[in-house]
Amino acid sequence: MDWNRDLPSWPLHEISQRISCPPHDWHVQITGSGPEILLLHGAGASTHSWRHVIPLLADRFRVIALDLPGHAFTRLGARHRSGIPAMSEDIAALCKQEGWAPCGLVGHSAGGALSLKLTHHLDPDFVVAINPALANFDGAAGVVFPALARAASMTPFFSTTFSAISGRPNQIRRLLASTGSRFDQESIALYARLASDRDHVNGVLRMMAQWDMKTITKQFGTFTTPTLFLVGDKDGTVPPAVSDKAAAKMPNTDVQHHAGFGHLLQEEAPDVAANAILSFADRAGRAAV
Repeated sequence: MDWNRDLPSWPLHEISQRISCPPHDWHVQITGSGPEILLLHGAGASTHSWRHVIPLLADRFRVIALDLPGHAFTRLGARHRSGIPAMSEDIAALCKQEGWAPCGLVGHSAGGALSLKLTHHLDPDFVVAINPALANFDGAAGVVFPALARAASMTPFFSTTFSAISGRPNQIRRLLASTGSRFDQESIALYARLASDRDHVNGVLRMMAQWDMKTITKQFGTFTTPTLFLVGDKDGTVPPAVSDKAAAKMPNTDVQHHAGFGHLLQEEAPDVAANAILSFADRAGRAAV
């Protein structure tokens, strides 16, 4: 996405900042006052995924949302740093550089997995993970899909061809419907813009190619920060049972199921997501005292 061309019409662009912290040039949105809370979107999305949640949290928190490396307006500075360990290290380095000390980490899908890994670098009071992606693809897909993503990310013109096809509104509408969530025309248009951008598609493919959940699943027992899994029971992307199974292996972790919502719960029901985040923040704060 082009900063000068695309940002002026992007949600909450008025709170956007560009921050250089090697190896990436980051797009960050910051607003509100109070303790800091960091929001991490999922693969293929951007800060826009939090556009309705951010104002609901800003009365209580200084809200910091960023585009993951290679996504939307964050320029990927090193091709090999799109996996969980590298991304968590780079986000932690950004926080250190900027003097951010988030009391809470909130992540969606892949961002949920990153939030957990970040607890090894930061010292938050709580984590809220919305439909966290905490399992690899099953069977042959676990080998074939990442291999295809690696091949595609290295193939000249693939991202150009893919973005030309997948950026069509009808294609995006079908893809979003498969998540189990309901979307308005604004959401469809925003995802179509992302999917039609070659650099964004390249960033998503590199993330998929380097995604290995073994770095998380082997460490479930080490995540001791009070954590809430917020789960939409209609999720067609990450089965709700994934959160239940992961929570059973993690200390201090609760699961809250919501019937009627899908994978992008924070977009289709921002009030539900925000209320759950605020309530759990209060609970975690009392527990810390």
